[in-house]
Amino acid sequence: MSQPILKLGIPAGSLQEATARLFLRAGYQITFASRSYYPAIDDPEIQCTLIRAQEMPRYVQDGSLDCGLTGLDWILENEARVKEIAELVFSKVSRRPVRWVLAVPNDSPVRDIKDLQGKRIATEVVSLTRRWLAERGVEAHVEFSWGATEVKPPRLADAIVEVTETGSSLRANNLRIVAELLQSTTRFIANERAYADPWKREKIDDLVLMLQGAMAAEGKVGLMMNVPAADLEAVVGLLPALQKPTIASLSDPAWVAVNTIVEESIVRHIVPRLKQCGARGIVEYPLNKIID
Repeated sequence: MSQPILKLGIPAGSLQEATARLFLRAGYQITFASRSYYPAIDDPEIQCTLIRAQEMPRYVQDGSLDCGLTGLDWILENEARVKEIAELVFSKVSRRPVRWVLAVPNDSPVRDIKDLQGKRIATEVVSLTRRWLAERGVEAHVEFSWGATEVKPPRLADAIVEVTETGSSLRANNLRIVAELLQSTTRFIANERAYADPWKREKIDDLVLMLQGAMAAEGKVGLMMNVPAADLEAVVGLLPALQKPTIASLSDPAWVAVNTIVEESIVRHIVPRLKQCGARGIVEYPLNKIID
């Protein structure tokens, strides 16, 4: 019998490197070869394919891929029937969701959605935009934009629907936001038939567990230290633990060992206070994954 294979879609483009970094923290090494759409991964049971996030839902829906990562926006745009396994809140810039917004030139007379009646709107998410306008009783000409959407108003379009994380590109092109259509985050999706297969389901669930663990550990570190038993209450009071710190006895009954997880950003503030409270042998160590 041939070895079972999980066909995994990796989003090409802006999310590609961020996805590879997440997989690395989860314990999976993905290697991209020049001009190849089939990255190598250090798991013989997984076969990777680079596909644009815009197309991912369609290929997962029809079974060309068993699973993959894409945005909620592209699931809705394609009206894809896929199984959403998990939300993975990461992006090329931040941990914030991306926003699809309706924008017009700063000097445009458009102030409200109703002002778009009969206007021309350029966007990559044509279906999503048409449905959003229809729900609000607005009829407009929505056309597909192949890129550089921000530069199209006012000569080629009256308005655009574009994705943004920080809004800097819109401001740089003298555009202002009129309304927000959608906030979107990355989703791990699976083909419904593939997820019904016991082997593939277990493989997918294991992979997602590791990815979620890697995301949970991002920005956090472990702290361990020895503390005089008499100072334990004061030391524990300084620790904003993920749950509760682990406290263990030492060979010297006058001391205990304390182990906890904290945000990396606060370590420089609390370590001096911990030392002042009596903690000794303080060790900070990195975390790859946190599994609840």
